[in-house]
This record gives sequence, C-alpha cells and structure tokens, in this order.
Amino acid sequence: MRALVVYESMYGNTHAVAVSIAAGLSTRHDVTLVPVTRATPELVAATDLLVVGGPTHLHRMSTAASRRWAADAARKQGGRLTMDPDADGPGVRGWLEGAGSLGSLGSLGSLGGQNTLAVAFDARLSGVPLFTGRASRGISRLLASHGCRMFAAPESFLVSKKDTLRDGEAARARAWGAMIGAAASDLYAPVS
Repeated sequence: MRALVVYESMYGNTHAVAVSIAAGLSTRHDVTLVPVTRATPELVAATDLLVVGGPTHLHRMSTAASRRWAADAARKQGGRLTMDPDADGPGVRGWLEGAGSLGSLGSLGSLGGQNTLAVAFDARLSGVPLFTGRASRGISRLLASHGCRMFAAPESFLVSKKDTLRDGEAARARAWGAMIGAAASDLYAPVS
C-alpha cells in the first residue's frame, strides 16, 4: 500500500508531526512525505492512503492572509520563531481547493473512484478545541468532497504557547501513524 503524507507548516511544528506520522506509517507501508508545495497530481494519483495536515490559524485552516500574518510574526519576533523551509507557496486549503501555484489538482476529483483512503491532522494550541479551533476538520471535509474515503476521525497534535510541540506529541504522532496504517491495511481493497 502506498501512503502519501502531505503537510503545511509555518514554524515547523506541523512538519515535525508529519515526519512522526510518516515514521509510524512506514512500519507497514511505502510512505512518501512532502510539503504541500510538492504534492503533485501524479503523487496523489499513485496513492492508496492520503494523510493531510496543517496548522490551525484563527480557529480553522490557514488562509493566504493568516499565512502572511504568521510570516510577519516570525520576522518581528527577533529569531524566536523560525519559518519552516517549505512555508512559501499555497497552503493546504489552496491546494485542496485547486488554487495557488500548483494550479488545479484535477486528479483529486477522481480519488473516490480510486478508493483512496484518507485522514486529516492538524497542529494547534493546547486547550479546549472549542477555544482553539481545529484545522483538521476543514481538511477532512475538503478531502471528503474530493471523494476520499475518510476512515478515522481528524486528529490534533498540541503546540505550547512557546510555539513548540508539547512533550510527548511527536511520539503520539508516530503511534497515531502506526494505528492509521494498520486500520488502512484492514480496509484497503485495491481497484481491479
């Protein structure tokens, strides 16, 4: 089974979570890990399991404006915040909606016909989801709108107020990756 982990990250937390998820998945699957800026239609079309995640901005998926604000905040923090090397370009929302420099991702529209399994994750501030929001819910809805078979609830990984992953979150992401990998194996039925 081929798994593709696609992530958007501004300060590196979602990137770190994606790396851990990919490590958990790799115990059972052939895994490709890419930032959203490199998630081509060809990679998506060759996938059986799509895992997509991004940061939570203003209680939801990032927007072009919230990504600019995050970049501005990093410049103003005097080095406390560091931009992820792949932070430029469209975010997950733009990618799933077919906007941005990648152009229309027409292959996403046919995922349901390919029986592609999918799950969503996010990185968000630690706290009650009602107050912090969860980008993974929006990601999950957009994946489902492309015909993906959502087989697990969206998952959140927690970031401290110092903009670092909370202790234990990387290990939890790895375990979650292994768990969704096992569940996907049980559900996977290749298209003939």
